[in-house]
Amino acid sequence: MRRLPSLKNLYYLVHLHKAQNFNRAAKACHVSQSTLSSGIQNLEEQMGCQLIERDHKSFLFTATGEEVVCRARELLAQVQELTDLAQSAGDAMSGTLRLGCIPTIAPFLLNRVVKESQQRFPDLTLLLREDTTENLLSMLGNGELDLLLLALPVDTSGFHTMGVGIDPFQVVIHQESAEQSKLSYEDWPDESIFLLQREHCITGHAISACNLENREKINPFAATSLHTLVQMVDSGLGSTFLPQMAIDAGILKGTNLLTYVPEGQKAYREIGLVWRQTTSRLRTFRTLGEMIGDLLPSKSD
Repeated sequence: MRRLPSLKNLYYLVHLHKAQNFNRAAKACHVSQSTLSSGIQNLEEQMGCQLIERDHKSFLFTATGEEVVCRARELLAQVQELTDLAQSAGDAMSGTLRLGCIPTIAPFLLNRVVKESQQRFPDLTLLLREDTTENLLSMLGNGELDLLLLALPVDTSGFHTMGVGIDPFQVVIHQESAEQSKLSYEDWPDESIFLLQREHCITGHAISACNLENREKINPFAATSLHTLVQMVDSGLGSTFLPQMAIDAGILKGTNLLTYVPEGQKAYREIGLVWRQTTSRLRTFRTLGEMIGDLLPSKSD
């Protein structure tokens, strides 16, 4: 039988591609730089092709090397899932699950998710990672995460999605601006609506769900978090839109802010799970999704 490349060496190659530096990649793999370099050279000999072009100061992945890295990521993810499946010994709700979540959900829901999971599934360990949608999708594709908790819709080409619930938006204004609640958005002052930076998908969801077609009403200053938005509105600078889960979690506690239902019949964002189509843990993910749905303001259709 032909000698196959070792998973360890493929692991080294993937980390080198991610770090683009031998020293950083070696530290990430918890090996010496010489061990990592030798492992990659051994991989090239086993595969009979050049994966990296080197000189004494730099290196460059060849076209074949790029393709091998892509395939290696998929293979390593499948091996991890196979290992998890074996360790669970047929029990879908046991073992370890690496869950990624976006910043506009994580602070307001993950604590409840973990506590409920510990109660319902004591043999399941959740490892959590908070990051932007773009970064989380990249880590899911690379096999660094098993499952994502995101706000939909987003471009999840190549992944499977499962809607688990609805998170309505609320208009948030200062109590001194209570009369504003009787006005249409078109009657609000220009630049009076504050939103998050564009990398947070909730901004696009709010604009779409609340029919904010007139961009002149949106202030060019963009906040980095929902807590910053609350502080700005509480200072009387304008208004914003917050998801119900953040309000339910007490984000407005101690402020002089009021909420009301915004215009439009579909002023909400959908909350969903995202996973790789090649996964063997469908039962685990679907069961966890049903549990998360029980914690949301309302379930999706």
